[in-house]
Amino acid sequence: MRASQQDFENAVNQVKLLKKDPGNQVKLQLYALYKQATDGPCNVSKPGVFDPVNKAKWEAWNALGSLTQETARQNYVDLVSSLSSSSEASSQGKSGTDVKVQESKDIVVTSEDGITKIMFNRPSKKNAITLEMYQDIILALKNASTDNSAITVFTGAGDYYCSGNDLTNFSGVGVPGGMEEVANKGPKSLREFVNSFIDFPKPLVAVINGPAIGISVALLGLFDAIYASDMATFHTPFTSLGQCPEACSSYTFPKIMGSAKAAEMLLFGKKLTAREACAQGLVTEVFPDSTFEKEIWTRLKAYAKLPQNSLRISKQLIRKDEKEKLHAVNAEECSTIKAMMLSEEYINAIKSFLSRKSKL
Repeated sequence: MRASQQDFENAVNQVKLLKKDPGNQVKLQLYALYKQATDGPCNVSKPGVFDPVNKAKWEAWNALGSLTQETARQNYVDLVSSLSSSSEASSQGKSGTDVKVQESKDIVVTSEDGITKIMFNRPSKKNAITLEMYQDIILALKNASTDNSAITVFTGAGDYYCSGNDLTNFSGVGVPGGMEEVANKGPKSLREFVNSFIDFPKPLVAVINGPAIGISVALLGLFDAIYASDMATFHTPFTSLGQCPEACSSYTFPKIMGSAKAAEMLLFGKKLTAREACAQGLVTEVFPDSTFEKEIWTRLKAYAKLPQNSLRISKQLIRKDEKEKLHAVNAEECSTIKAMMLSEEYINAIKSFLSRKSKL
């Protein structure tokens, strides 16, 4: 549901009541979204170099491009509503220590050295994602979009990065409405989940510490950099589960690696090693597992010291022509998934998978 004019006006008044200064970066975002929501796209001349404050404001507003006033109004309301919880979380930490921003049973979010880290924390289940984790991650990304970090990093606890969706959530077992209820709610949650990655404004990095399966692989086309241990593997077994590609991978994978290599993964379920994934453009760089953690976090801490506004604006320039297409692809994939979930082929595939799993 879109924010009304009254919601927008309430948010404008709420900003005046904030107890904690959100910082210059967020202030620039608020200014830019306010101007876009009230005046439309930037329509004034760029201030000169001797007027740095107004120049920064102009650049933030101009960076929004042709964003509609309605969307800018909604984004303004969302940003203001997230500031209270975000500022409370950031104020609890001490400089130089690991600051816990958000924690649920299966997702841990911490902030340190300019990096917000979102960690899958379900190692006993190979970090399989539940529907509850969808919502936890959506919230984590929403908070990370307005916190003081420069980049946001996903990684996994234990030996796995992530084994994809927890398929017990999509089997209909124990759900009052059965598969029809799952087919109505699951793809809707999936669409919202993937949209949160498409719209994320900061550099998004994946630190792949072990095997990655299903949606955790499909999402990588929406990341800005992917670093992997040489022990990592990449597998998208959608067809064997009676399903189709998700998380925009039907569009991003052919674009990244070419249609033939993408088909091997998405249609035939070919599992790639980290080196193969890197050679095909899906992974940015591969590190020896023995030195992976040390090397990658040293590098990311250096990246996090880069100018934050420049990182945001540069990402927007790289991604702006893609966002509308990605949202359309996500919507089509989720609609297709919903239809397929009610098919006999899908139901039999899930039953077979769960039966094999119970025997392990």
